[in-house]
Amino acid sequence: MAVKLRLKRMGAKKRPYYRIVASDSRSPRDGRFIELIGTYNPLTTPCEVKIEEEKALKWLSDGAQPSDTVRDLFSKQGIMTKFHEMKGKK
Repeated sequence: MAVKLRLKRMGAKKRPYYRIVASDSRSPRDGRFIELIGTYNPLTTPCEVKIEEEKALKWLSDGAQPSDTVRDLFSKQGIMTKFHEMKGKK
């Protein structure tokens, strides 16, 4: 089973709110997911991003592939650099 870290769209029409989830790559975008990792609200100024760092690092180390947007969010939070440092120590 290939696991992806991606955004699940929530909220009303024209008022998007996203959950960052770990899900099977074959499941639909808003379908079933394995674990909730964080949230992302693009409508606030500045954008509100809440990520549980331990869960994100666990999934990345287990081989989950982040989508492009999730990778950017992780980079801005400093999670990708921690992951690469952790990977280099092994």
